[in-house]
Amino acid sequence: MSEDSKSVAETLVSNRRDFIKNSAFFSAATLAGGVGMTVSSGAWAAGSDKPEKTQVKVGFIPLTDCASIVVAAAMGFDKKYGIEIIPSKEASWAGVRDKLVNGELDASHVLYGLIYGVQLGIGGIKNDMAVLMGLNNNGQGITLSRQLLDQGVKDGPSLAKHIKANPREYTFANTFPTGTHAMWLNYWLASQGVNPIKDVKNIVVPPPQMVANMRVGNMDGYCVGEPWNARAIADNIGFSVATSQDVWADHPEKVLGATAAWVKENPNTARALIAAVLDASRWIDNPKNRPLVAKLISDKSYVNAPEAVIAGRFLGQYDDGIGRKWQDKHSMAFFREGQTNFPYLSDGMWFLTQHKRWGLLSTDPDYLGVAKQINQIDLYKQAAAMARVPVPKQVMRSSKLIDGKVWDGKDPKAYAASFAIRA
Repeated sequence: MSEDSKSVAETLVSNRRDFIKNSAFFSAATLAGGVGMTVSSGAWAAGSDKPEKTQVKVGFIPLTDCASIVVAAAMGFDKKYGIEIIPSKEASWAGVRDKLVNGELDASHVLYGLIYGVQLGIGGIKNDMAVLMGLNNNGQGITLSRQLLDQGVKDGPSLAKHIKANPREYTFANTFPTGTHAMWLNYWLASQGVNPIKDVKNIVVPPPQMVANMRVGNMDGYCVGEPWNARAIADNIGFSVATSQDVWADHPEKVLGATAAWVKENPNTARALIAAVLDASRWIDNPKNRPLVAKLISDKSYVNAPEAVIAGRFLGQYDDGIGRKWQDKHSMAFFREGQTNFPYLSDGMWFLTQHKRWGLLSTDPDYLGVAKQINQIDLYKQAAAMARVPVPKQVMRSSKLIDGKVWDGKDPKAYAASFAIRA
């Protein structure tokens, strides 16, 4: 970490030191199931509830939405719960998957759909996995090249018209085959009448490499998390045609993921990790704190991008690069009174419906059964009680997406089969 970012981190820690020192005793009697235990000094670290591991290696990819992992470690939220988070910068989502499965990472900032894909063995690697909590909503984007702009493409309809009128191999990049970005890109293209399987070529590129690949002409467009859409605009090589929140407002995005075996072996550590990240998430969602966080994560140890490129969309200030500017009502969220973080079963199930839609699954899985196995709702509720975070009453939620379809998790098989454009 640079000296400048060390100073930022020290300021962050100082701002919270008194809070951590003075955390009052509180009861955990509100835990699901009425588990009765008390928590000393705001920490879950006594007796049989002491974390099994005091150091927890948590992976992250250089994206703005890794902020809660970085802040939880930099500010000392982890120490409040008797653990030390060791952030580990990773090069690709495939690398994150492999390191989770082989035990090099305890947990990671990870794509929601990746966890589900590994659970079902999509792509050849199969392992029982766990979603501990959601890390963020919104904040991803779809970028098109300036070359397409020069050819008259400015939005979805003009892109679809251009592809039909000018047949060639159009190349679009996502970050992982079963991941969120692949699903947002596919869903958006299909909503514009473009078949993402038949009409264009899909490639996988790690997030920090998106801008460089577009610069040398390797793709016509890509879907990725921030700040790599804003960076394309800053470098004048691309423009934003859509945000992921255009596809699904307040959609699930990254999660805190681990293997099921790790959670089984380290339940107290997992609980402490969730609580620490909840504290960090709540703190980040205060708009007054975001400029300082943008400065911290801009460091080469983390996102390694200019602070100004990160800060704009981190604060909800959007510019599409071709004349439109707006304050996004559904910009990146890390907490939303716990709504962002609760591991809704319907969220995980939605990714499975899209895996089926695009031919990644040959048959319909037990949608609800898989989600119940992966999403650690009981563990999350316990950690939420520790961090004094409200928990939604329902494990399902309902949303309307860009094409007008409503997803509520009630009939996932029918939903997956209902799309006119699919594999």
